[in-house]
Amino acid sequence: MLASVARASLAGMSMREKSGNERRVSTFTVGRTRLEKISAVEGIETAPASRTMFAEFDRRRLSHEERRAAILRKHAAKA
Repeated sequence: MLASVARASLAGMSMREKSGNERRVSTFTVGRTRLEKISAVEGIETAPASRTMFAEFDRRRLSHEERRAAILRKHAAKA
């Protein structure tokens, strides 16, 4: 469940609804603050290093693509 919520916050999440023969697709995104509140219920907390990293992304006004690339670089170095 939490993994799907995290994916929703990063990439948006599609919900498909059928009514008769027509299909509607809607997208919603869970923001950082809301995700932290949901995670708190699960006992999961954002690490201070991650909070610092996200604040730096905000300060530098990085695009979504730049943020994803920075996160991938950070974790690819560990693998």
